[in-house]
Amino acid sequence: MNALMNGLKRSGLGPLLLLSILLVVVLPLSLDIFRLNLVGKYLTYAFVAVGLVMVWGYGGVLSLGQGVFFGLGGYAMAMFLKLEASDPITTRIQSTPGIPDFMDWNQITELPTFWLPFKSLPLTLILVIAVPMLLAWVISYAMFKRRVGGVYFAIITQAVSLIVTVLIIGQQGYTGGVNGMTDLKTVLGWDTRTDQAKYILYFLCVGLLIASILLCRWVQKSKCGTLLLAMRDKEDRVRFSGYDVADFKIFTFCLAAGLSGIGGALFALQVGFMSPSFVGIVPSIEMVIYAAVGGRMSLVGAVYGALLVNAGKTLFSESFPDLWLFLMAALFIGVTMAFPMGLAGLVEDKIKPWWARRQLDRRTNAERIAAAHAAYPDQPATKPPKDHDGKLPPGLNGQQA
Repeated sequence: MNALMNGLKRSGLGPLLLLSILLVVVLPLSLDIFRLNLVGKYLTYAFVAVGLVMVWGYGGVLSLGQGVFFGLGGYAMAMFLKLEASDPITTRIQSTPGIPDFMDWNQITELPTFWLPFKSLPLTLILVIAVPMLLAWVISYAMFKRRVGGVYFAIITQAVSLIVTVLIIGQQGYTGGVNGMTDLKTVLGWDTRTDQAKYILYFLCVGLLIASILLCRWVQKSKCGTLLLAMRDKEDRVRFSGYDVADFKIFTFCLAAGLSGIGGALFALQVGFMSPSFVGIVPSIEMVIYAAVGGRMSLVGAVYGALLVNAGKTLFSESFPDLWLFLMAALFIGVTMAFPMGLAGLVEDKIKPWWARRQLDRRTNAERIAAAHAAYPDQPATKPPKDHDGKLPPGLNGQQA
């Protein structure tokens, strides 16, 4: 057992193991399917938070437009699901059967060309990751190659999220407009609304999230991760050492976009709809808050941050419908002011040192008891020995020998 604990401590996988036990064992056994489905939805946001740990915590680049990549992944999956729900038999009452209902409402008579790849599930799964990463590459290449960073890059990503939102809403005949894509029920004929399907989708989300964390941890432990930290603190020094700083930033930003796209696709599967409300500025800022609350340097902490913030939003809105926005604001402000490095910083700076001191005190006290028993061998071994006057020998209970 000690060897296992020491191995987990050396590898740094202990927190991930605890998170896995919580998500795989504790929550499914303690929550009903409705609440578990809510947790599954929260975990889709955790993909974005994990990506932000890489691009913001390690890369030092704050992006306020991650909702764009989450939305693109979600729309890619929603387009496949919508096409499946729009077969000629189901849509026979439309003017043009076989196309999504919102296209028929907008007098579109045939499926647009860019929708055709989403008839294939394997191709859709590729596009779920490829489309967000392609847009991220275009943005990051244009910005980082010109050494645009800091607050300017954050503002540009906000502008991109606003542009994409306006584009989606404006092209109602092709995207569903402000209502988005709804009535997403089946995947290859498999009904995603049943309790069994919800359990399967939840565990699929958990498995992909754990795999994403392991991938990001591998990147962190590699030479690339070391250079990201070096660039965050001393970018000019890394550049003068002969490395192309822009390439590493582009890679990290594209990685975060790909993870966000996976989260968006899982959201569309579990919730059954996708709308532009998940693409704009507000959700993008909320996603940054997930990483800030959990700890922008901790992959596992980002998951806890997403769970805590969204669970608080649900709890406050149910219990205090008139005050929940103020309570959420108090939660954000309180956590960030009290724990600047998030929940992970609290664990590292407070809880772990306290636990180490407690374990040291226990070992020290045990050694003192053993030494006292050696001095008084006639005393029972089950109790701390006492001298002839009935007092504890020096060195026990904090006394100095």
